[in-house]
Amino acid sequence: MKAVFQLKAFSVILVAFLLSTTAMAQQKPASPHKGVKGKVGAATITIRYGSPYVKGRKIWGGLEPYGKVYRAGADSATTFTTDKDIMVEGKALKAGKYAFFVIPMEKGPWTVIFNRTAEQWGAFKYDQAQDALRVMVTPKTHAMTESLTYVITPKGFSMNWDKISIPVSIK
Repeated sequence: MKAVFQLKAFSVILVAFLLSTTAMAQQKPASPHKGVKGKVGAATITIRYGSPYVKGRKIWGGLEPYGKVYRAGADSATTFTTDKDIMVEGKALKAGKYAFFVIPMEKGPWTVIFNRTAEQWGAFKYDQAQDALRVMVTPKTHAMTESLTYVITPKGFSMNWDKISIPVSIK
């Protein structure tokens, strides 16, 4: 009798464990890690990032304050890799791997930053002295984009999130 009770208790615990792990496996991560790769002229561009969701929050000037360096994604800093030297908004950027940051502004252009310390957690230890390039980019209004997304086109790339697009031209 005692063995039957123990077997039933074990079965209940096992079923509960399997159901909970299945439910956890089916949940979307808060900020899935994504990557995009494409050609801009002769260069192959790769962008890797954590993709947070809006989830009804105020993003620009709220979750991401104006005038502060933003990692341009979630978790680790977004990385931008080019296999060839390129011109970004008319300024030279050598081939390599960079951390990609933006400084959002309430009005006017945003600062776009390519930082030599590619592998770093967020922007917590961001060091401006390590910037390889800073350019100014005018944000555009955009159709609602629930999860932060990067798009590479033959003319450059854009970071789209909420109702803002940050287009960056590359030659």
